Amino acid sequence: MLYRYKVILEWDEEGKGYVVSVPALPGCFTQGDTVEEALERVKEAIAGHLAALAQEGLPLPTKDVEIAEVQVEIAS
Repeated sequence: MLYRYKVILEWDEEGKGYVVSVPALPGCFTQGDTVEEALERVKEAIAGHLAALAQEGLPLPTKDVEIAEVQVEIAS
């Protein structure tokens, strides 16, 4: 079965790479030196996370999340 999850890519200045998290799967995250590497690794992380849930007899999350950008003005 094919599952789709939104992921968040963030540049980690300290680690000089990309950190990827999966909001619909708390605790599921990984990293990579490039965007491409990080995205490949997160696929592996998601597959492992889902396999662990299935092995424990837990339901696989199918909820989706919405990611939005907001503007905030800060008075100086």
